[in-house]
Amino acid sequence: MTLEREIAGVAEVDSRHSKVLIIGSGPAGYTAAIYAARAALAPTLVEGPQPGGQLTITTDVENWPGDASVLGPDLMARMGEQVRHAGVDVVGDVIVKVDLGRAPFLAIGDGGVHYTADTIVIATGASARWLGLGSETEFRGRGVSACATCDGFFYRGRICAVVGGGNTAVEEALYLTNFAEKVYLIHRRDTLRADRTNQARLHANPRIEMVWNAEVAEVLGNSAGVTGVALRDTRDGAVSQLAVHGLFVAIGHDPATALFQGQLHMDEEGYILVTPGSTATSVPGVFAAGDVQDKQFRQAVTSAGMGCMAALEAERYLAGHNSHAIAADGADPGLTV
Repeated sequence: MTLEREIAGVAEVDSRHSKVLIIGSGPAGYTAAIYAARAALAPTLVEGPQPGGQLTITTDVENWPGDASVLGPDLMARMGEQVRHAGVDVVGDVIVKVDLGRAPFLAIGDGGVHYTADTIVIATGASARWLGLGSETEFRGRGVSACATCDGFFYRGRICAVVGGGNTAVEEALYLTNFAEKVYLIHRRDTLRADRTNQARLHANPRIEMVWNAEVAEVLGNSAGVTGVALRDTRDGAVSQLAVHGLFVAIGHDPATALFQGQLHMDEEGYILVTPGSTATSVPGVFAAGDVQDKQFRQAVTSAGMGCMAALEAERYLAGHNSHAIAADGADPGLTV
């Protein structure tokens, strides 16, 4: 049975309809909301569990155009103010169920509110996988990061460590050599999962040193930030210390797409598949923007750009279709992996 239509048998349901429903409130969601509002589409934006997205838990952002340096929470607060100034209906709710089988699409909040919409923009983002250490959480934003592109600049002439063994970890380590004096790549095994090309580049770089068969047992530091890591040998359990100024965790990301499993085409990692050069998903009228579909760049500015694209594509979709009608042609054959 579809969610709708869970309404049957319920005397009164708090239901809200909009032409564009945006799920998520990071740079992608906020930008989509601004563009949809300027197109007079009267969008509704449901903020989700972390209003403002991942930037609300970062510190200095120095690669956002127009700001030499801005705190992540301040940047997102400004975006939120602009969204509200544009007249967007911003709702502090968390979507727990969706039905994308037919229009109007249905999304249900955790308080039972039913949001129906002619189009949906999914901007629920992705989150970095962490090691799960208390000390890691303590120093997050003060020497512990999951994004070398975002924070590598702060480690010019310093010593850093990267944790991981796949392509992401190797690419992060290589990127950090643009700034850091030395980069350790810590891996719990004695071989990497990264492709041969990346491994060749890694081993050819004199600034990178491998630390094999080791896992981070604890992040060390003081009031000024990270001073090192305690390493545990995965073979015999011996513990040693390594002095570093920054630790970059590169063990993968998890897109927040569980809601849409079985209803949208995704890759093996759970990222939503979209038509090349577009934000269109396998369901006409449903668009995906930001880290839910982008596992390559994962930057605030690229997410914002995709939010713009999604709103413009939603506007064009609405202009070419009757409200409350959805094409029945299924998946777009041009979806990317």
